[in-house]
Amino acid sequence: MGSSIYKEIITNSPEETVELGNEIAKKLAKGDLVALCGDLGAGKTMFVKGLAKGLGVEDYLHVNSPSFVILKEYSGRMRLYHFDVYRLQEESFAQTLDYRQYFYGNGITVVEWANKIEELLPDEYVRIEAEHIGPEKRKFTIKKCGVSDVNENSSI
Repeated sequence: MGSSIYKEIITNSPEETVELGNEIAKKLAKGDLVALCGDLGAGKTMFVKGLAKGLGVEDYLHVNSPSFVILKEYSGRMRLYHFDVYRLQEESFAQTLDYRQYFYGNGITVVEWANKIEELLPDEYVRIEAEHIGPEKRKFTIKKCGVSDVNENSSI
């Protein structure tokens, strides 16, 4: 699997992190998966609030991490499927639900702690590494992963 396009973006506040997610959401298409990785407090959930905003989810500020329920679904101009696999191992995740219907479905799927289930991810996805670099400062490294030339033309 290749990874050829990447960029780094620094945000200086939670609001900027939400806006980064908002801008990226506008560039996503049905069926896209965002693999979100990073330590606790790195800004992953704030980023997902921004994705929800960009997808037209009305109460995007109420989006929170589905740590104990594994999956939350939100309605907007496209469905947003928000997974958090922090508490799961790859094998238990694969046995817990039919994740394929979301990973290969008609909405946008975002998986927090995606590095824990890397072998289950589709061949093509957007990988975002979130890093805590200051009290409110975060660094997001965005990579397009996969083999399709279609993804090479993406504006992400």
